[in-house]
Amino acid sequence: MYILGKIKVTTELPQQLARLNDIAYNLWWSWNNEAIDLFREIDLNLWEKLNKNPVRFLQEVNHKKLYEKLENTEFMERYNMVVNRFDSYMSETQDTWFSRNYPDKQSEQIIYFSAEYGLNEVLPIYSGGLGVLSGDHCKTASDLGLPFTAIGLLYKQGYFNQRINRDGWQETHFSVLNISHLPVQPVLTQDNQPLMIHVDMPGRIVYAKAWKIAIGRINLYALDTDVPENNQYDRGLTAKLYGGDRETRIQQEILLGIGGIKLLDALGIKGTVYHMNEGHSAFLGLELIRKLIYERNMSFEEAQEVVAASSVFTTHTPVPAGNDVFPLEMIDRYFSNYWGQLRLQRHEFINLGQKPGDPYNFNMTVLALNLSGKRNGVSELHGAVSRNIYNSLWPETPEDDVPIYHITNGIHTLTWLSPSFKYLYDEYFPSGWQERLYDREVWENVEKIPDEKLWKIHCDLKSKMVDYVRKCLKKQYQCNGLPAHEVNRQVQQIDPDALTIGFARRFATYKRADLIFRDMARVQRILNNKSFPVQIIFAGKAHPADRPAHEVIKQIHDIAQKDGFKGKVFLVENYNMTLSRNLVQGVDIWLNNPRRPLEASGTSGQKVCINGIINLSIFDGWWCEGYNGKNGWVIGDDTHYENEQYQDDADSQSLYSLLEDVIIPLYYKRNDKGIPVEWVRIMKESIKSIAPVFSIYRTVQDYTREFYVPCIERVRQIKNSNYDYARELAEWKQKIYKEWPNVQILADKDGVLLKEQHAKSGENISFNAIVRLGNLTPDDVEVQVYYGSVSNNTIQQGESVAMHVSGQHDPSTYIYTATLNIADGGEYGYSFRIVPKHPNLFNKYDMPLMKWPSM
Repeated sequence: MYILGKIKVTTELPQQLARLNDIAYNLWWSWNNEAIDLFREIDLNLWEKLNKNPVRFLQEVNHKKLYEKLENTEFMERYNMVVNRFDSYMSETQDTWFSRNYPDKQSEQIIYFSAEYGLNEVLPIYSGGLGVLSGDHCKTASDLGLPFTAIGLLYKQGYFNQRINRDGWQETHFSVLNISHLPVQPVLTQDNQPLMIHVDMPGRIVYAKAWKIAIGRINLYALDTDVPENNQYDRGLTAKLYGGDRETRIQQEILLGIGGIKLLDALGIKGTVYHMNEGHSAFLGLELIRKLIYERNMSFEEAQEVVAASSVFTTHTPVPAGNDVFPLEMIDRYFSNYWGQLRLQRHEFINLGQKPGDPYNFNMTVLALNLSGKRNGVSELHGAVSRNIYNSLWPETPEDDVPIYHITNGIHTLTWLSPSFKYLYDEYFPSGWQERLYDREVWENVEKIPDEKLWKIHCDLKSKMVDYVRKCLKKQYQCNGLPAHEVNRQVQQIDPDALTIGFARRFATYKRADLIFRDMARVQRILNNKSFPVQIIFAGKAHPADRPAHEVIKQIHDIAQKDGFKGKVFLVENYNMTLSRNLVQGVDIWLNNPRRPLEASGTSGQKVCINGIINLSIFDGWWCEGYNGKNGWVIGDDTHYENEQYQDDADSQSLYSLLEDVIIPLYYKRNDKGIPVEWVRIMKESIKSIAPVFSIYRTVQDYTREFYVPCIERVRQIKNSNYDYARELAEWKQKIYKEWPNVQILADKDGVLLKEQHAKSGENISFNAIVRLGNLTPDDVEVQVYYGSVSNNTIQQGESVAMHVSGQHDPSTYIYTATLNIADGGEYGYSFRIVPKHPNLFNKYDMPLMKWPSM
């Protein structure tokens, strides 16, 4: 039968419930389960059917059910309570963490750029951990009251849906999002037209409209090229996250970076700080420089100083595939008309994004590092790894002095905390604990919770997780054509009483999802011990272009079908935030075994701990800081392996031994009430030791103290000086670059460059050096003694002591002196070095200049 037309019926809310619409269009509801409970109670079946989407729910709910609730006094009381909480949250701007600590900085704006945002499953514009981290960062900026705006892209097909077919191969499918069903609203101009911006692309102009996504007190603005003004190709430019080829990627990143700055201008939002979450948005720095050159008649170097003062860059991965690079011919096509606007020649522009040793590509991470004043990795280990990877940008600088720092990632606790645990914490924690998630004293109260109560809630959540996984697998098996009786038999094999190991994350090969199967016979014995049953649940997507990762999925699928593994190993397709939430709230053990040191941080293990789940992880990423010897287990150690086969062998053997000798016996060791008392003790230790430290409240507070506020203060200094601060610093740097070849370390006062010294522990050691500064003065440099323990004839973990001028040979040659006192005995190496010095340098070793003695 043919359709002649369509009728769209939208439910009209009763006036008494009209505020449900305000709540539905603000993602505040996503981390406030009392708000979610309102929608659930109105019509639970419809809520589940519509995938817990409140906007669509209000469009489709039967109006009779709404009017029935008007007669329910208890419901209306809770409705009013939620509305009052929402209004109080939204209106409170003078008593937030930020306003209390930085009352004089509330008029500034921190602008956050990310290519993806994992805010909630109803808005699938994320692929994995980077997006979820961005979403959690935004929610926390709202909770803490930061003056904060986020910029991104709206992908109408989102990231792909994953199917694992009957043969075990991943298939990718995209579905088009219905914008009218989403918590997004168009940004309109004063004359009620869609707000539009445009960016230049080779041979054409690309237009984009803006959408607003409300996240508590802050807004995310997302650009969308699906507008009539564009050709068909350009309308699809923002269709898919990480979709298409390099051409699509560079165009998306131009739109995000350059287009994002233009969007802020169109919105009238004046940013003070610009935070680039990964290198995808790094072109924004170029656009900010271009604007300063045009508006303030600055040189490139002067404008670069201003932009560096306001720019923060966070790198998230040491894996090369995670860092975008573009061939130079592509840069020529897209930027040949742009670098002139920066007053640069081609080679000068290219140098901004070239990593030494790679003359053929333009690296977005390098561009971001070169344009930012504050730079960080996302864990202590990742900071060190990043300094190693990008040491070549600061040649002659020891790794430890490379100006890349670290702020360890965290999670938005209330997004990932199960309601059951939240209500439990409400009962035993002090009132207002949700505003003090970073306070260790709050979490010490977990010791007050009776073991029986904690264990029962865990078991209930585990049963709920098993039910959800069964439902997912049933649909998965049915789509693959399994007979109904076989589908039912297989899904019922998931045992809610068995020790359940969860492994769910992006399926990149360095994550080593298949490590536990390295010794098939041994893991088969572990899984099939009838007295101590064990099962493993896997989930995760592989990037469509990552063939080796597809093969890992295929391998695990095939193992799950083998005798001895069927009914013990389960692979669930289409990993997303819904599946993740069930797993991080319901398994017993969270397995994480990446190839060290390639896990920058990882946050899934932080999500499980707040729900009483214990980590079993490689000593990598955040776990290096999180593990305290009592709150989980470490696979292997911090040994560095040159041979990956040796590393896999060692780590898998450690994993098996931990399972066989420690974890499984401990899990099944029960008291007379059936409680694994020692296991529960580790659960409590995990909760109280990890939850406050790895809350993203602490992370965002760290960013604020260490990066955002220093940037704000530096930008104020620049503007208060009418930009002379930046001009003078740029001029001084040019002088340093010009004169640096003439700077030399000649000898000590006895005419010897370096010599052997002897001293007793705690005794003063004197050092003298003769240096030639050319046309520079001692005010322009700092001469240092650099010393540390010796290994392989090199100084390890060196420290420096500033020397002072004690004499002068001629107008350009000076004698420098220092005294050193070393308390610990041993053999130490030392050298002298010279670095540029200026009171207005943002970081001590920002300039890629360091002079050592010529040997």
